Amino acid sequence: MKAGFYETDITPPVGIERAGSYRKIYIQSILTPLKVRAGVFDNGEKKAAFAGIDACMIDAAACDAACEIVTKACGISRENIMIGASHTHSGGAVNSLSCFAGNKKTTPPEVYDLAVNKSTQAEPCFREMVIKQLASAIIWADENSEEALINSGSGSESRHVFNRRFRMKNGTSCTHPGAHNPEIDCLAGPIDPEVGVLGAWRKDGTLLGCVVNYACHGTVIGGGTASADWIHYMQRAVKKIMGKDSVAVFLNGAAGDITQVNNLSYEVSSGPELAFKMGTGIGAEVVKVLNDTEPREYSTIESQWNIVKIPRRPLSAENLRKSQEIVNSDIAQTDADWIFAKEKVIYSYAYSQQAITDVRCQAIQVGNALFVSNPSEYFCQLGLDIKKASAFKHTFVVSLANDCIGYVPTPESFEASGGGYETILTSYSNLEPAAGTKIADACIEFAKHAKEEILPDPYAARTPATEVWSYGAFRPQLE
Repeated sequence: MKAGFYETDITPPVGIERAGSYRKIYIQSILTPLKVRAGVFDNGEKKAAFAGIDACMIDAAACDAACEIVTKACGISRENIMIGASHTHSGGAVNSLSCFAGNKKTTPPEVYDLAVNKSTQAEPCFREMVIKQLASAIIWADENSEEALINSGSGSESRHVFNRRFRMKNGTSCTHPGAHNPEIDCLAGPIDPEVGVLGAWRKDGTLLGCVVNYACHGTVIGGGTASADWIHYMQRAVKKIMGKDSVAVFLNGAAGDITQVNNLSYEVSSGPELAFKMGTGIGAEVVKVLNDTEPREYSTIESQWNIVKIPRRPLSAENLRKSQEIVNSDIAQTDADWIFAKEKVIYSYAYSQQAITDVRCQAIQVGNALFVSNPSEYFCQLGLDIKKASAFKHTFVVSLANDCIGYVPTPESFEASGGGYETILTSYSNLEPAAGTKIADACIEFAKHAKEEILPDPYAARTPATEVWSYGAFRPQLE
């Protein structure tokens, strides 16, 4: 096996739009650099690439444009490249958060105005730069590949991650009910504290790089500050301990309902100090995992790719009429009712153009680690379901990969006892309730067709000791 890693810079300039909101927010300052980090694995017959991008999301067209450059440059096929957005809410916008950019020539004027002038949009030059830097990171990772030993494993870090959805005493569920709200009954979903790691080592024992999988939003840093969020500090911790040339590629897990906000505590839930603590703690766990498992001469690289066609939920004529009334009313455009009404009007037109969504599901196996991905903000329980059903010991679920299709909650979230803004029918949450299960089924099917690489026990031929260490054979002496 050979492996190579590389990172490129995509720090946005001050003044462009920040991602992670349903409305326009502009970057006013830079807290940390933002990067694309890539790792390429090559067994001589097949190559696989993982790229983690410090962005809230990245659409299919941008991913495919970068992959086309990569394929021409170094021959890595599209289905062998997994691109995951870190989901920092403080990066530059790469695509429209409304999932619909609008075409001025064909789109109704009202819809175009809402989609382009009232919603998050990428600045074209920045988007093009990100695409080129994404391709460059993968190409240079391949160019830098060298002989490597591989290890994989998982640790646990649960101190700073929380499910943001709660069952209330009235029987419904809601998102972020507020600290110690007396109407809270219980949590409405789990967390996944697993820190999944795939490492690549030089034969001299130094780390080339690793791929890290962990489930949590990048929402610790807010406002108009650009930052890679806690992910920056995780990657910095790995570099400080494992070497300044090592690269940690981050792929977010099933974090659709997971954030750093603890609604059962009054503790501070945002800011640079928390981002540092959180990222450093997760980075320390990555280092522990890397050093707990012996690197071995794994050689397996396999990939699978499947397009799952999932229907969207239609918006009723009455719902559209009410939404249009709200949009045209005097309600402030920062009000939640106005924002979601705006998203429904945009979605109604988008649905008329495409009633079924192509959901890209992918699996890449390196050695005894299997990464399965989907392009949604995938709820945590669904990710846990995939892991439980997989025969692979190290199955890592990646969300917001190769595209962005919005929230995919559990089917239970749409029942009468469900709720929360992730279930509102908008341009960013519109697949049928069974979508999460269909995606899970596709990922579980990947695992069924993959064969885990198991190497022989390197100590199996050793013979047991027959004599006790001479220092250790003495009997006790009392005088």
